[in-house]
Order: sequence, then C-alpha cells, then structure tokens
Amino acid sequence: MSQDLRSPPVARSSAHAASFAGANETPSRALRSMPLVHLCEALDAMFEACATFPEPSDSTFFARSMRIALAEAAASPDLLTPAQREGSADTYRRHLLAADPHGRYAIAALVWLPRQASPVHAHHTWCGYAVVDGTLSETVFEWNGAQHCASATRTQARKTGAVSFVRGGKGGIHRLGNSSDAPAISLHIYGVAGAQIATHVNDIVRAADAPALA
Repeated sequence: MSQDLRSPPVARSSAHAASFAGANETPSRALRSMPLVHLCEALDAMFEACATFPEPSDSTFFARSMRIALAEAAASPDLLTPAQREGSADTYRRHLLAADPHGRYAIAALVWLPRQASPVHAHHTWCGYAVVDGTLSETVFEWNGAQHCASATRTQARKTGAVSFVRGGKGGIHRLGNSSDAPAISLHIYGVAGAQIATHVNDIVRAADAPALA
C-alpha cells in the first residue's frame, strides 16, 4: 500500500504543503517490495556507520553510499507496485513508500505526467533522488542573497538511472519537471520523518527566470 501525497501545482506556495493527504501514516513493512526492504537496510547501515557525525549527511561516505543505494533500488523492476506508478492529471504525485521509525528518513516515488513540474525550490533537509523510468528535466538555480531570488544557471536531461544528492540549504536550488511526452517516475529519499514529508522538505523560493518546460 502507498500513500497518495498530491503535490502543490507550480504556482502555489509552500503554505499549501499542509494540505497533502495521508502524511501522518506509515506504510506497512509487510507490504514493501524486496528492493525497498534492501534500500531501507542500506540506509540503516549508513546511519549506523555515521553515528559519530553530528550530521551524517555532511559525510562524504554518506553522500556516496546514498547515491549507490538509490541507483541499485531504481534499477530494480520490482521496486514499485502498479498503484505506486499511478499519476495524477492535476499535478505530479507522491507515493510514500517507507518511513524510518526513528524519523531519520522517508522514501517516496514521484510520478510525473507530461508537462508536470515542481516549483523552484531548495531543501530544508538533505535529499537524494534517482530516475526510475522516463526522462526528467532538471533546472539548477543559483541563489542571489542580495536580491532574495534565484537565477537559472543550466538545464539538463536526467534520464533513467540518473542519480543526485544534495545537502539542505540554498546551495541546492532546482526544479524538476517532465518535458517529454511520456510519464516519468523518480525515487526520492528525504532526511525527515514520514509525517513531515509534505511540510519539512521543500523550501520554495522566488525565481527571477524559470525557463518554461519545452
């Protein structure tokens, strides 16, 4: 079973994040796929290995291991159920797949139908993602503290298998979207408890020039 967390349209602000449905429930462990079970085990081992760090995500080992774990999970055809691959006609859709009982991380699948995109945002926490199916378009932004806005620096195609990891803060501002004519799916891991995935991840920022999806 997955949770359906409808993400806000691009034009909405972070104030709408609290309207996400089902964020206070934890998916049953018994219903997880084996690739998802292995991913959770890898994450638990990473946190254990970084137990002496004040912030595990600051460790190079943590970042490297996160990318490897994401790539391995995303490459498995059995990772997601058909229900966890369902999108929404309104906006991109989140399915909460697993939540750490200690509140250290939450795992979600995001389903992007053609022309759907996230707002321009930074992250309040560390975040890693991998493209499971299809191709996403990622625009990276640079923060201008004096003008309190972000400016686009580059846009790149993120094809199946592409992996990314960023730490929290305005050094990792981006926008993900699907500019293709086919659905796309991405796997995301956030450094928050499952109940906080809708409210404590994205830090939506003002962009001076956010290119439209092609």
